[in-house]
Amino acid sequence: MQPPLQNDDLDLEAAVASACPQLVEFLSHHPNWLLTTSRRFLPEVDLSGLDGITDHKEKVLVLLDLLEKAGPATWKQFAQHLCMDCDLPLDLEILLLSTAGEGNLSQEQEACRDVSACSSVPKELTFSPLYSLCCLLSDSPEKYRHLLIKSICQRYGSRRPAAAQEQTQPLAFNQAFVNLIIQQSKAFRLKEKTDKSREDVAGAPEPEEHVDTAMKMSDLFCNVVPSGTTKVIFLFGKPGTGKTMLMHRICQKWAEGALPQFLFTFLFEFRQLNLLKTKFTLKEFLFDLFLQPEDSPDAVFQYLLENAWRMLIIFDGLDEFAANMDVSSSSRGGPALASRMSISELFADLCRGKLLPGCTVLVTSRPKRLPKFLLNTVGLLAEVRGFDREKVEEYVGHYFRQHSFKEQAIAHLKNNTKLLSMCLIPALCNVVCICLEYLLLKHQTSVELPQTMTQFYIKMLLIFINKQQGECAGGEETQLNCNKEAILGLCDLALKGLEDKKLVFYVGDIPEHVKEFASLHGLLTVFEVKTSGACPEVGYAFVHLSLQEFFAALCLMVSKRVDKNYLKKKFSLKSKWNLKNEAKTEFMESFHIFLSGLSSKECRTFLMLLAEQDEAWVQDKQDTILQSLKKLAATRLTGPKVIELCHCTFETQDLKVAQHIGSMLSVKYRFKNFRLTPLDVAALVFVINLGQDLSELDFAGCLVDVDCLELLAGCKNVEHLSFHSRRCGNDFAAALSKSLRGMESLKKLELTGGSITAEGMTDLIEASSQCLQLEEINLQDNWIRDPEVKRVMDLFSRMEKLKKIDLSNNDLSLNAVVVLAKEVIACQNATELHVSYTSLSWYSCSVPSFGERCQKRLGPHCSLMLAVHSLQDCSLSSQHVKEIVAILQSCPCLSEVDLSGNNLGDEGCSYLLESLPWISISEQLDLSQNRLSVNGICSLLKSVNTCQTMIEVQVSNKVFYPCLFFWSLREEPVLSADGQRYGEENQMPTTSPKIRLTDSHFQASDLEKLFLLNSYGLYLQFFGMWKKCHLFVLLNDNQISLNSVFFLAQSLSTLEHVKTMNFRYDSYFSYLFDMKEVLPNRGHGKCLVPERFVCFSLRDCRVSPEDMTRLCQILAQYPQLTEIELAASVNCIRNNMFSPHCTVLLINSINLCERITIVEVRSSENALLHLGASRQSRKTSCRLTDCAIGRGQIDELCRVLEQRGWLAEVDLSRNQLGDEGLRCLLDHLHQVPVTCSLNHNRISQDGVLHLINAFATSGNTSEVQVSLCSKATLIIKLTSRDDPRKILRLAECNFQPEHLEKLCLLLEKCTGLTEYIAACILLCSIEEPWVCEESVMNLLELAVQACGNITEITICKDKTLFQLGVRFPHCPEKVESVVSRLNLYEPEIKHASFYRRVCEKCAQLQELRWSHVELHNDEAEMLVRILLPLPELKRFGLTSSSITPTGIDYLIMGLQNCQAIEELNLGYMKLSSAAISKLVLGLHGMPFLKKLILNHNSIGDDGCSRLTEALRNMHYMEEINLSHNKIGDPGLINLAAVLMEKQNLKRVDLSGNSPSPAGGKKLMEAFAYCKHIEELLLSRNGFGDGTVMKLALCLPHMTNLKILHLQNNNIGPAGGMELARALVACGLLEEISLSENDLGEGSIHALSKGLPCFEHLRRIDLKLCGITDDASKSLSHGFQQCPSVEEIILSWNALGDGGAQELASALPGMEKLKMLDLEKNRIGACGATKLAEELAKCPEIQFVRLWDNPVPKGLAENLTNQDPRLCFSFYQ
Repeated sequence: MQPPLQNDDLDLEAAVASACPQLVEFLSHHPNWLLTTSRRFLPEVDLSGLDGITDHKEKVLVLLDLLEKAGPATWKQFAQHLCMDCDLPLDLEILLLSTAGEGNLSQEQEACRDVSACSSVPKELTFSPLYSLCCLLSDSPEKYRHLLIKSICQRYGSRRPAAAQEQTQPLAFNQAFVNLIIQQSKAFRLKEKTDKSREDVAGAPEPEEHVDTAMKMSDLFCNVVPSGTTKVIFLFGKPGTGKTMLMHRICQKWAEGALPQFLFTFLFEFRQLNLLKTKFTLKEFLFDLFLQPEDSPDAVFQYLLENAWRMLIIFDGLDEFAANMDVSSSSRGGPALASRMSISELFADLCRGKLLPGCTVLVTSRPKRLPKFLLNTVGLLAEVRGFDREKVEEYVGHYFRQHSFKEQAIAHLKNNTKLLSMCLIPALCNVVCICLEYLLLKHQTSVELPQTMTQFYIKMLLIFINKQQGECAGGEETQLNCNKEAILGLCDLALKGLEDKKLVFYVGDIPEHVKEFASLHGLLTVFEVKTSGACPEVGYAFVHLSLQEFFAALCLMVSKRVDKNYLKKKFSLKSKWNLKNEAKTEFMESFHIFLSGLSSKECRTFLMLLAEQDEAWVQDKQDTILQSLKKLAATRLTGPKVIELCHCTFETQDLKVAQHIGSMLSVKYRFKNFRLTPLDVAALVFVINLGQDLSELDFAGCLVDVDCLELLAGCKNVEHLSFHSRRCGNDFAAALSKSLRGMESLKKLELTGGSITAEGMTDLIEASSQCLQLEEINLQDNWIRDPEVKRVMDLFSRMEKLKKIDLSNNDLSLNAVVVLAKEVIACQNATELHVSYTSLSWYSCSVPSFGERCQKRLGPHCSLMLAVHSLQDCSLSSQHVKEIVAILQSCPCLSEVDLSGNNLGDEGCSYLLESLPWISISEQLDLSQNRLSVNGICSLLKSVNTCQTMIEVQVSNKVFYPCLFFWSLREEPVLSADGQRYGEENQMPTTSPKIRLTDSHFQASDLEKLFLLNSYGLYLQFFGMWKKCHLFVLLNDNQISLNSVFFLAQSLSTLEHVKTMNFRYDSYFSYLFDMKEVLPNRGHGKCLVPERFVCFSLRDCRVSPEDMTRLCQILAQYPQLTEIELAASVNCIRNNMFSPHCTVLLINSINLCERITIVEVRSSENALLHLGASRQSRKTSCRLTDCAIGRGQIDELCRVLEQRGWLAEVDLSRNQLGDEGLRCLLDHLHQVPVTCSLNHNRISQDGVLHLINAFATSGNTSEVQVSLCSKATLIIKLTSRDDPRKILRLAECNFQPEHLEKLCLLLEKCTGLTEYIAACILLCSIEEPWVCEESVMNLLELAVQACGNITEITICKDKTLFQLGVRFPHCPEKVESVVSRLNLYEPEIKHASFYRRVCEKCAQLQELRWSHVELHNDEAEMLVRILLPLPELKRFGLTSSSITPTGIDYLIMGLQNCQAIEELNLGYMKLSSAAISKLVLGLHGMPFLKKLILNHNSIGDDGCSRLTEALRNMHYMEEINLSHNKIGDPGLINLAAVLMEKQNLKRVDLSGNSPSPAGGKKLMEAFAYCKHIEELLLSRNGFGDGTVMKLALCLPHMTNLKILHLQNNNIGPAGGMELARALVACGLLEEISLSENDLGEGSIHALSKGLPCFEHLRRIDLKLCGITDDASKSLSHGFQQCPSVEEIILSWNALGDGGAQELASALPGMEKLKMLDLEKNRIGACGATKLAEELAKCPEIQFVRLWDNPVPKGLAENLTNQDPRLCFSFYQ
């Protein structure tokens, strides 16, 4: 009996009856489907009677009746299947769904779902077509979509704060949304540059082909189409620019239907994803972590998979993700949907399109290093920039919409430029509005807002407290006291979160009172944290990351647990390029800025109240930050770090600090390839204006907002302003023009590489007319075609100081060029016009100060350069020559005329040369690259004898090669830099002419024409001139044959008046021969017979045996031959390579010719023979590197070497000797005293053992160095006699136990070693990684097992070095192996017996040096009790080591017993002033102390003063090192008084202290009494010119001075000049360092003149001294006269090709030079090439460093292959 019908059942029956007619009609067309489906719900017995029914409608009626009678549950399931499987009419589907309700799927479907859920699509997840259709047509996806919309509206419609019941929104950062500025980057370069901050790499930035374009929010998704390709959108922006608010806004707009292209939107915040450590499937990730479907999750997930292109997945805050994001790609076939992955892997595969292919992924982040996979997947890059001024006004208007003072608030911000700049960041704008609202409500008449971001945050916090507690609660002090505990708890929470990379906190992480306080004031926001398979938890986070940074910084400043050292450790600058410290400071974007802001005086009271400390305590912490800022200013900073430092300085509001930093940074304002905001520029202007010096401000490739330019108007101290960017167009020029008037000191303005047209130029010219101090305007490489020439020339007449306008590379029309030339000639003020279309030339109109130019040239001169080369075929041709000649003739006196790069040809050049008598040119005429033929060159050279005033002729006929042809005419004497005439020998006409022929494609027939024509030809012409010729002929790239080279060499062999001659022939420089004249004896007028020097070089050319025979016959005519170089030039050797046998034959030349000093063969290709001028016996060097020499060649090679007998060096590195070759070499080599290098020769441990055996048994083997690591070092030193001191160094040999056993046996069986040991000092050095892992006690245990008496124990864990010095007794004893006992077992140390053994073995210990060790208390006790009291101990050093405070005290007490000590080194031990006071007691007991080294401690003034008390009684003191100890005037003045008494003092190091100029002068006066001082190191003290001048007065008394370091001491031109003049009194100087001082050109010239006085000078450091080409000639001349110089450092200067060429020419004269550092200069192709040429003549030079010079990459590689000693890499 069926149960009675309920109400629901009655409704169902009525609904079925209503739908029945329409349903029967529809199903009658699908009878088979109905029958199949009914079998799922009805028993087969009920269906047995249907076979006899043939009418479809009747059968449908029967089946529907049976389904209805089966009950409501059966009918609902049937209705759901019907709606899912069939395309029903809409009204029928609605009616049926009303009967079906929201019932669950059947058990069958559930089972199907459960089975399928574990698989992935499309292979593993095998949904039936019917089931897929059900999913597509079901209402589950649509219901889920509505659920998403509802959830997003709840989440982001209004964010709930922590106090959810009381408030609807938090107070802090509750921002009304105003559309943000979004800028799309067209030419984005996502990859960060990491070597030395790529921002610093030299060279102009890549040209920007597209200017960034503004975007709307909807533009981000305009290209969403069903393509199957995932679209990744990356939005980046600085902190507070509104990225998170924008993401919430996007979600809101989607929920409102504004983004119809997306059916589903998901938003994930990385700060919450940080909390998830488990792995998830994609389905779990979407549903469990965002929103779970109410039903049918499989159906919904399937729908998402099939409609992925309509999904938007947002990931907010990539920079806040703490886990490693650089994950490897998943399998090639793609990840399985059911596989679990980490958050990083899920994110990566979504971006790669391996999951949900076709979806849109939107990612936001602060600027940081991106994961590698993201670099290749981002399809759209845009920057969120926050607000512009209009948006600020809109936001402020909305914020104050309900206040009567709305207009007053807007006006207040608009009238305050700095405040307005701050408001361009939305988060700060909100904070400013909060403060402004509070103040306007309280004081409507006058409002005084904070000045810095930090002060605003403090004010905001106080306002929040005041709003909640009301005025009645008392003043700020009372309110702070009431909430102090909660604020401090919030600070602790913030700091701990940043240190642990934790941005989201659970309830248990936050104390209750802190949570209540933060929630009440809206400082924390609350949300649900979802994790897979668990109930959501409540999470808390600061409403903005910058707020967490503020409270964390506040914690450091008020916490009693934080000392100054920890504070300094935490303070660092963030860079645009995140390097090694990124992991430590990932979430600290503004942390350093808040720390700086809290160091201001304005914040002191606030900090005192919170910390409950007095003013001195707070000020001490603040001073720590301020001192750190000062130190940072003295370091090398990238552009972004300079900006960060300026922000920090601005936050301090400390004018003295800003003045100091501004002065230090005055030469560092160079910014490349990053964006600057108005807030950046405001901070920059603040620092620049407070600096004492004028600055250069250079923006290269930087995006500078137009709003920034208005801020620059207030920049008073900028002397040189430069912009280089294609973004700089006419609008930019117009905006900049408005700011120029306020820049009172601006002298040079550059806008290069931009898109400025004549219109923009006009704006700039008109604005410049108001800047009467301007001297130069540079508009190179813009789009100016036809400038208004008249207006430009009018500008000259009004601006007396304007010297130059540069319009090069501007596509000027030919007509504009000619008009400009005429106008310049007519203009009285103009002296130079340069017009060029090539990338290296320039155009300028100059008005110099005539007095200055007249002093140099004794009369006004005009220079005209018209170098026009254009691919548009509009260059000057012979048709224009007459017009040009007329222009030239109208100018009374021209200094230079440059017409290179045109099409004048033979005809035009001839006409111009014929007109020369009527053209006054005093210096140079350049006609290079003018399509001259060989006949034209010949006819041109015929006029050489007829022109008496000619100095030099250069001819180049290759169109595109930038060589010069110039004809120099000098008609007046040349003046020196100081305005004095040179001597008569330098006046005209004694200067010898020079002739250069380059790039003329000379064939052999042309050479014969040039050299053999007798009628009026060049044979008589040239050979008649050779008696006075200085630099004769250069024939580059002329395609001449080797036969022609031999002909020339034969012809020149008969010359008698040639001092030096260089021949070179190769594929790169086809031919070069260089001859220098013999000057006549001025007293007799006759030439002296010279000692000639001839060099011959053949490179990369094919030389047959016949050619070699002929060559030798020719060279035999040169008795003065000094060098032969053959580089891959022998044709009989296959592939132009020397075989190993051929290499040995070359080595045998040392026995055939006594004059050969060096034989060098590199890479089996390059061979050089160096010949000495004298035939006296001397040491010979043989260098055979990478020549494939193996065991087979060793016997023959050794026989060759043994014949010579006296060798300086044998270098067989990078060959193939192997162990057998080494054995053979050792059998022969012991007979010859030599240093032998065998690096990289495939030597194994067995070979090393054989070498050690030879070392022990050979009397003349003094030193062996072996390393089998990547360096593969093997060096053997043999002497001519027995050496009592033997050195064995084994580093990283990877000896296995069997090797150690063999080593033990070898040493024990060497009886010769026992006899030799009778008078031997063995120095055993072990450099192995295990040294770092062993404790000091263990190492000592190993040491005492050695035979003999220990005289030295050195432990340097930073170098993995363990070194023992052992003296063996006179009585021979049985030798036990030292090495066999140096194993790695853990010894059982019994203190009593161990201490006794140490006493016995170390009784003669003289030297104890430990570095980077960790001393525990027991080890410190052993050191003090056993080692320090040893009677022979004379040298003790403990540096950079870790020791407990108790251990320090114990150590200092122990030092009181070291009465025989002569050297004490406690550097880098962080000794405080208090520790020094205790140390002084010990020093009183060291009467024989000679060296006291206490560098890098914290001695201070008090400690220094106490030290001086002890120093007074130390009469043997020779060295004092107190560098880097923060010693100021009081301490140094006391020290100075003691120094006067130290007559034996030889070395003083006081670098890196804090003296004032007054204290510095006192110190210098004391040095005058130190007559025996040899080394004076005073770097990084900021002395200034006054102190250095005082030192200059004292230097004549320091006649023994050998080393002087004064780098980074603010030495200017005045001090540099006095110092340079005084140094000549110190004739024994070996090392001079004046780097990082702006010495000025005069000081460099003065120093150069004094260099010949320094016969012993080995090293000179002039890095970062502003040296230019002008000083290079005098410097080079000076260096040549320093016979001992080994190292010259000229890096980070402004040397160009001219300077490099001068230095290169001087290299052969510096015989002992080993290293020349020219890094970071402006040396180009010509300079580098010249260096390579001259380096080939200098075998002793080891390196020439040229990193970061503008040398083309291809040429750099070519030169490096030619000579590896040229280093263009930073890492070489």
